[in-house]
Amino acid sequence: MMRDVVHERRRMALQPARILNVLVGVLVLKVTCSVVLNYVDYFPANFESTFLQGRQPYFYGWYQWAFYTHILSGPVALVLGVLLINEPFRRRFPVWHRYLGRIHAFCTLFLVAPSGLGMAYHAMTGVIAATGFATLSILTGLTVAMGWRAAVQRRFQAHRRWMSRCFLLLCSAVVLRLIAGLSDVTDIGGEWMYPLTGWISWLIPLAIFESKGWWGRRLQATVRPSLFLQPKS
Repeated sequence: MMRDVVHERRRMALQPARILNVLVGVLVLKVTCSVVLNYVDYFPANFESTFLQGRQPYFYGWYQWAFYTHILSGPVALVLGVLLINEPFRRRFPVWHRYLGRIHAFCTLFLVAPSGLGMAYHAMTGVIAATGFATLSILTGLTVAMGWRAAVQRRFQAHRRWMSRCFLLLCSAVVLRLIAGLSDVTDIGGEWMYPLTGWISWLIPLAIFESKGWWGRRLQATVRPSLFLQPKS
């Protein structure tokens, strides 16, 4: 009987999480679409556009390859990430989950992360932002590599944790644009704000995720002993 109560509590607790996942997915897709629509300024490169202003002196070199690789592979990794973290999709289409997961891992590890690391060298807002974006790229590559390794070893719980971290890091591009939009609307922030976005766009979501996981494991550790202490009905 106690197990039924615990199961029901877990089911009820998952409802808000599922709704939140849907909302996050919709937000990620919406922001990704809005970013892709701006690609008209990048093919060919329009140095009057917001992102490319001031980049002409060094654009036509290795930077353009990193830039175009990043803007083409980034949306693919984000859209696949939204699909792959969807639990009903994984359960209903396990073969597609594995197939798309390989594409996602390859795209993130060999395209998104290296190109982001290359672009970080020329971050327009200085060394603080450059260090933040470089760290983000390294951690993104590391999390997807660890997630891939866990899947191969059939440690699926660890695989889901690592890939959740990877998805959060990929979503830094979405958070970055939300911060910029909020700053423009509210007129909060300034020159000092832009370098920090290279850190807070991924560090805060990742910290929330890790804190949530820690509390969940702690709660689970307290629930399990209580099950054994309950008298059998």
